[in-house]
Amino acid sequence: MESVENVMNYAMIDPKFWKNKNVLVTGHTGFKGAWLCLWLAQMGAKVTGVALPPSTKPSLFRSARVDDVLENSVMLDIRDRAKLAHLVRNVKPQIVIHMAAQPLVRESYKDPTGTYETNVMGTINLLEAVRACKTIRAVVNVTTDKCYENCDVRKSFKETEPLGGYDPYSNSKACSELVTSAYRSSFFNPDSYKKHRMALASARAGNVIGGGDWAKDRLIPDCVRALLTEKKVCIRNPKAIRPWQHVLEPLHGYMILAEKLYQHGPEYAEPWNFGHDSQDSKNVEYVVKIFCKKWGDGATYRLDRRKHPHEAAYLKLDCSKAKAKLGWQPMTHLTCALEWTVTWYRNYYDKRDMRQFTEQQIDQFIAMEKTCP
Repeated sequence: MESVENVMNYAMIDPKFWKNKNVLVTGHTGFKGAWLCLWLAQMGAKVTGVALPPSTKPSLFRSARVDDVLENSVMLDIRDRAKLAHLVRNVKPQIVIHMAAQPLVRESYKDPTGTYETNVMGTINLLEAVRACKTIRAVVNVTTDKCYENCDVRKSFKETEPLGGYDPYSNSKACSELVTSAYRSSFFNPDSYKKHRMALASARAGNVIGGGDWAKDRLIPDCVRALLTEKKVCIRNPKAIRPWQHVLEPLHGYMILAEKLYQHGPEYAEPWNFGHDSQDSKNVEYVVKIFCKKWGDGATYRLDRRKHPHEAAYLKLDCSKAKAKLGWQPMTHLTCALEWTVTWYRNYYDKRDMRQFTEQQIDQFIAMEKTCP
């Protein structure tokens, strides 16, 4: 990992900034959304969540009792434009972090229409609601590293690379990026910031891992399900390389970005990558091997030789802009992220208080952050 001492403008999240801020989080019942809500609430933010009910049983949202830390928790489909607009109008947020989505590649092959409706029209519905709400100063639209046109060339994608997407999920997120760009140019143009006072950015993160993810067809949850039944983990694409990172890494970036948008507006209203450092570019088999080793109990894996829907063989983000302009910096190595993840699931199945334990891991991450200059 690049030494944090070499990052002269390293930025820390400011808890005083977030205290009493009125924040709307879409997708708060999801894996990343639940972690984010707990972190925001720890800092005293007044968080309203809007999403469908959790899509998995169990879920981090339920097991960590995220409901209890929110000002409002609204079960609402972002495809319902009228209801979403009504909610935003009533809540009057100052900051919006948009994470509600259909987030799975394989599911998008099964339901492309629903994927586009949620990921594209859902984003449009939210931005239309933002246009009508004068209290909002900053919006972060969270998309994905998969929004780039990926020809499986071994390169790191910069924010200026062409957008594309092979599968419906990836392509729908590229469309969401284009929608964001169009709304920024048409309605929240940085050149007329003094008039509208709203800054809009997008955030592209890699494959996140961490405790509390039970989604189907996602690597770590698949590992946990197999190992709990004493089966071998089945790997579909062993040589595929992804920008693995602990879930707290991109959330850290989203909040730094939101602060900058709120305080400085047009200087930061653009796309941003949040990924890992180069030495953590590892393939799927490597990740599973380390996960099994840390899990113990003789855990092992096997290769699935069947034919599967297309997924990119190589994904890596160039995060130099976020490091240089935001002062954001990855805090954990992949081995640390896997250690924290195994420990979370072990504690869950040992019936620990998972709100308390999840908040402890957030505190651990913050303590690492505070060691930086």
